[in-house]
Amino acid sequence: MSVPAVVTLEVSGVSKTFGRGDTAHTAVQTLDLVVDSHSAIGIVGESGSGKSTLSRMLVALEHPSAGTITLDGVDIVEMDKKAESGRELRRVVQYVAQDTFSSFDPRRSLRDALATPLRVLRGITGAEADERIAEIARLLRLKPEMIDKYPHQVSGGQRQRFALARALVVRPRILLCDEVVSALDVSVQGAVLNTIKTYCDEHSVGLVFVSHGLPATAFIADELIVMQNGHVVEHRPTQDVLAHPEHPYTATLLDAYRRAPRHIVSLVEPLPEVELA
Repeated sequence: MSVPAVVTLEVSGVSKTFGRGDTAHTAVQTLDLVVDSHSAIGIVGESGSGKSTLSRMLVALEHPSAGTITLDGVDIVEMDKKAESGRELRRVVQYVAQDTFSSFDPRRSLRDALATPLRVLRGITGAEADERIAEIARLLRLKPEMIDKYPHQVSGGQRQRFALARALVVRPRILLCDEVVSALDVSVQGAVLNTIKTYCDEHSVGLVFVSHGLPATAFIADELIVMQNGHVVEHRPTQDVLAHPEHPYTATLLDAYRRAPRHIVSLVEPLPEVELA
């Protein structure tokens, strides 16, 4: 299956409910969204707002209770059930989770972790795989000697960058990032955000950036979705939301952002590249 110049991930009337009866909890309620390979969408909200559940549904790690999610018109739940179309889904859409420790096999080196998706999803092995891994490591400023270490031998921030490298090494068309800078120091956050933004812009990769932090989200996203209790309460261009929040919850987030220490607020301004430890 060849991938067209622009791929589109479309969410139509999607809801997600966990549990049944009196214990039922609706995490996402009747949501519509379109992501393509030119999008840069930020999803922001407090813990429990439904943003991470939504991001997991976008890669078929969770299935909607109602509604559909399609990739170029094909239901991704159905794609995920079949080996080849499931691989195609993951070639096109890659997901970087917040919990990097459990996302790596502690018995395998980080090189193996990067080589596996290249082999399984792209059929790339040997010297070509080594070259692709070295290229993505340079992009994320991961020192060559780190690549052959094991997950427990690197810091949490370094492990987060390896998780991002694992996603980018297969050259996806849409990238989903769930709290990918939350474990990083502020100065490193800025450099990683710049790297993600530049990579997606230069390679026409659609981005869905999920975070509870407004500064990082506002910096990286052209569109901003604000979620509260499973509902989308704002979905407009980022600068419009920042200038004129329409919902009281958005205004509260914006007020907290404006009261944040200057070193956090500065994340929404262009940052020079810095050396990553």
